[in-house]
Amino acid sequence: MSDASRPKWHRHELTYCANVHPGETFDEVRRVISYSVNGVRERRRIASMGTGLWLSQSVAAELREISRQGLEFIDLLNRCRLELFTLNGFPYGGFHSISLKERVYLPAWTEPARYDYTLDLAQLLAACLPEWQSEATISTVPLGYRYGWTIEQTRKAADTLCRLAAALERLHEVSGKRIRVCLEMEPDAALESTDEAIVFFQRDLPEAAQRARLKPELIREYLGVCLDVCHQAVMFEDVSASLARLRNAGIEIGKIQLSSALEVIDPSDPEVRQVLQGFAEPRYLHQVRSQLGDGRVIGARDLPIVLNDSAWATHAPWRIHFHVPLQISGFGNGALGTTRDQIGKVFDFLRNTSDLKPHLEIETYTWHVLPEELRPQTEDGLLTSLVQEIQWVEAEMNERELLHGSECDQEISM
Repeated sequence: MSDASRPKWHRHELTYCANVHPGETFDEVRRVISYSVNGVRERRRIASMGTGLWLSQSVAAELREISRQGLEFIDLLNRCRLELFTLNGFPYGGFHSISLKERVYLPAWTEPARYDYTLDLAQLLAACLPEWQSEATISTVPLGYRYGWTIEQTRKAADTLCRLAAALERLHEVSGKRIRVCLEMEPDAALESTDEAIVFFQRDLPEAAQRARLKPELIREYLGVCLDVCHQAVMFEDVSASLARLRNAGIEIGKIQLSSALEVIDPSDPEVRQVLQGFAEPRYLHQVRSQLGDGRVIGARDLPIVLNDSAWATHAPWRIHFHVPLQISGFGNGALGTTRDQIGKVFDFLRNTSDLKPHLEIETYTWHVLPEELRPQTEDGLLTSLVQEIQWVEAEMNERELLHGSECDQEISM
């Protein structure tokens, strides 16, 4: 592929997901924007920066574009020279609450509350989208939690998402802004694998569009997939193959979340299991997968389950859904590895695909629940760590000629 046809990103287009910062109220979101995200921009020495925020349902309701708070929100972004083009619409609320676990999947796409929340986010994005972006994206829960999920719930979720696509078309006609809602596959969600996502987009959504008498092209125009690299690595998928299959199936890849999972090569080693105890924290789910010699993938709902079960398989490597810092290749003097090599495969795929330029967002939301010795001890330390992650991404992209020269990004002196 020639250099001219290769997709390239400016440094200001690279961002991180601000769900790492607590923000359950508008006052908290103000501080996240003005201090945290703006602080990362300043440390990167760029004049402006794209941003991906998480806004809880209560904040999103406050920030509807017709409200005074909504206008204040846009003004704050402008003053901090931040350009909002993507939102994390997966967690509905309470993302930093103790023992969130499976409640992160609520409400599911079978519930009106999920539709209302997502449409609020879409309307806000339409008001905020910077001129240099042709569309905005919202990542969202992949239908709901897998356990207890039924075929009828899949049908209902597909109906709701088609109704949302129709609403997004109307929003596009009124605002001139295209908002794409992207389902984010995750282990133990109703859609956890690339196979399941393809079936949903090729069978369930078209059937729902037919029931609603909607144009089937609305699915491709306003819905898509957010591929989280950690999630698909945990599922033992080769991420470049997953991307190729999604594209071949005609599914839009609107967003890629750059993330890295824990990998355990020898889970039978008692010292390794001791190191893992530090990652078995009570707030988030940390699903475990192991691929057996015959290719089958077995799993557990959470890390403490396998650590407390002496009968669980230890003769094949484990991968664990724990988003670990991208710049770190291992923990415990090499006892634990990571799957960050899959991020390199993403960049290789993008380098060789001329017509694909998704939003790229680093999503390490777990800084506050890492083992004590790995956590940043101050907010300033957290911002420094976030910048280091972005710098790691920039180096990997530069190596593959995926970044424009820095002169295009209006670097500022500090």
